[in-house]
Amino acid sequence: MIRALFELTKPRIVALVLVTVGAAFQLGSTGNISWLLLGHVLLGTALVAGGTNALNQVFEADIDRRMQRTKGRPLPSGRLLPGPAAAFAWSLGVGGVVYLALTVGWTVAGIAALTLLSYVFVYTPLKQRTTLSTLVGAVPGALPILGGWVAARGRVGPEAVVLFGILFLWQLPHFLALAWIYREDYRAAGLRIVSVDDPDGRQTFRQAAWASLALVSAALAPTLAGVAGVVYFWAALALSLWLMWAAVAAAIQPSTRRARRLFGASVAYLPLLLTIMMLDKVR
Repeated sequence: MIRALFELTKPRIVALVLVTVGAAFQLGSTGNISWLLLGHVLLGTALVAGGTNALNQVFEADIDRRMQRTKGRPLPSGRLLPGPAAAFAWSLGVGGVVYLALTVGWTVAGIAALTLLSYVFVYTPLKQRTTLSTLVGAVPGALPILGGWVAARGRVGPEAVVLFGILFLWQLPHFLALAWIYREDYRAAGLRIVSVDDPDGRQTFRQAAWASLALVSAALAPTLAGVAGVVYFWAALALSLWLMWAAVAAAIQPSTRRARRLFGASVAYLPLLLTIMMLDKVR
C-alpha cells in the first residue's frame, strides 16, 4: 500500500517541479543561499505537488480505467480504494500549504494553494469540455516557479514573471507531443485534447511550433531582465532553436517518430536551460 500511495503522487513530476522551484530560489537569492529556507520550500512544495497529482488521479480514476497508458495506476488497478486515496491526497496537499505558510510565508503558501485548486478544480474538469484546457493547465504547471522566486526574494517582480512565461510556454510543445503519441488513449477516455480531432496531426504540431517560437523570445528574456548573463543568452538561443526545429519538423511532416523526437527534446530542454541560467546567474 505504501508503494501505491507513493506512486499516486507521480514522483517524477514532483521531482521536475522541485527542480524548477530550486532553480528559481537560487536565481532569486541575493548573497548566500539560505539552505534551511530552501529545504522548507522544497519540502512544502513536494507535499503540495504530490497531493495535487494524487487528487488528479482520484478525480480521474474512471478516465484512467479507459486508457491503456494509465489503467495500471493504483486506483484503476484496484491497488488503492478511493476513500483512503482521497484522504491521503488531501492530507498531503493541505498539509503542504500549511507547512509553507508556517515556515516560508503566506505568499508562497497562497501560490501553492492556487496551484492545487486551479489544477484540480479548473484544469482537470476542463479536459473533458474544451481543447483550451491545455492552455489553462499550463498555468498551475508554471506557478510553482513563482513560489521559488518569492521564497528567496520576498516578492514576485518582473524577473519571476519571465521565469513563469518560460515554464508556461515550454509545457505546450511538451504536452502536445505527448498528446499526439497517446491520441488514441485520449480519444478512448473522451478527453477534449486537440490531437483527438486532428487526424493528420498538423493542427497539433502547428500549435507546438507557434509555442516553441514564442519560447525563443521568452527564453532570452532572463538576460534582458538582468537575471542571467551573455553565456546564458547564446546557450538559450541554441537550445530554443533546437526545440523549435523539432516542433516545426513535426508540423511539416507529422508522425509518431517526430512527436517522440519533439517530446525528447522538450524533456532535455528545461533542465539544461535552468542549469545554464543558474551557472550564468548575474549576481
